[in-house]
Amino acid sequence: MKPAPLLALLLWQASTGSAPVTANPQYLRYQRAVTMAGDSGQSCGVVDPQIFPHAAPSLKDLRLYQGGREVPYAITLSVPQQPDSDTGRVRNLGLRGRNVVFDVEMPNRPYTEITLDLAGKDFLATATVSGTHDPNYSNQTRLGEFTLFDLTSQHLSRNTTLHLQETNLPYLHIELAVSPATGNGNFTATPEMVLGVTVPPSREAQSLYTTAATTTNITQRGRQSVAGFSLPERIPVERISFDLAPMYKANFSRDVRITDRPERSSSVGSESLAGTIYRVHLTHAGLEIRQQQLSVPATLGSNMQSAATVEVEVDNGDDTPLPISAVRLEMRRRKICFDISSRQPLTLYYGDPALTAPQYDYARLFSPSDAMQTAQLGPEQLNPTYRERPDSRPLTDRHPHLLWIVLLVVICILAIVAIRSSKTVHH
Repeated sequence: MKPAPLLALLLWQASTGSAPVTANPQYLRYQRAVTMAGDSGQSCGVVDPQIFPHAAPSLKDLRLYQGGREVPYAITLSVPQQPDSDTGRVRNLGLRGRNVVFDVEMPNRPYTEITLDLAGKDFLATATVSGTHDPNYSNQTRLGEFTLFDLTSQHLSRNTTLHLQETNLPYLHIELAVSPATGNGNFTATPEMVLGVTVPPSREAQSLYTTAATTTNITQRGRQSVAGFSLPERIPVERISFDLAPMYKANFSRDVRITDRPERSSSVGSESLAGTIYRVHLTHAGLEIRQQQLSVPATLGSNMQSAATVEVEVDNGDDTPLPISAVRLEMRRRKICFDISSRQPLTLYYGDPALTAPQYDYARLFSPSDAMQTAQLGPEQLNPTYRERPDSRPLTDRHPHLLWIVLLVVICILAIVAIRSSKTVHH
């Protein structure tokens, strides 16, 4: 081939984009049999953590096949994406006798919790809460009484959150009966202690979680109780939970620090998150307090595209170390949901990083059925029909040096032609 046509062919190859990548079971490295409970209808199966290291990021290469036909699906989380925390507008703040009273205009959405920003420390309070649809606060519905406290001087944490049944009442009335905790005789409740109201997303307890990793190997390092994990790549972690020895009944409040470090070089460095676990079970000044939090929200990022070392530290201070029996890394429960119309074998395939996420009408319009059936994913297996996907990139992408070699060859040929032409002219 002459130099000019060869160069033109290579330039054409470079400008030609790759063909769209389509799903094909033979290019998907892993498979799992899916067992359905019924013959037809909507089924959902839990996506376990073992899928994530071998699937493409964000599970974009998951494909379901039944009888050679691709089956559309939807991936669901145990709790839909929640809005950020909102603030409530405090109105009519004042005193009624010795009690602090105020009204709150709530955000226009359902809510399950209200966090009061209260100044001061070492106090106990009973919050009586009622709500209404009437901006004049008539026809109020009683929502309950809640015990709030700050016992920081006793190293027993603080709680100023009202845990309600889900409601969307736009107007609340709150009355606080506040008294000093032991050792704080100078405390006096005033309206100025109410600094604001925050309305967080739906209660964390409504989420369902799947264990991504667990360990019972808890070591002591100075004042810290430490649990370590080696987490495979791409497994999401969204909560850290602790199990204590069943016979341990003492009250406590301990700070927790979670650190993750990628095991190979990454653009994302190590990160550190913090939280608190506590238990307060006591009766004080006639008020019964029953509060316990043995988990910490923790969304880890650096382990998403790289295996990571995760370390969980519980700071015991000068107290006896907590009798921690297990520490768990947890992810929000994810399910893969689909509709079937026959009992033909159904197989889930994954392991093709070239695929893009599927665009199914089924996923866009998905609505959980009241008659949803349970599906089970079998153990992961290598796909016996798997073969490498052919490289569909342009020739110049597959062999980036080829264009430069051809250019050099063409330049040399042109130089030779020029020299010969020059000699011919001189003769």
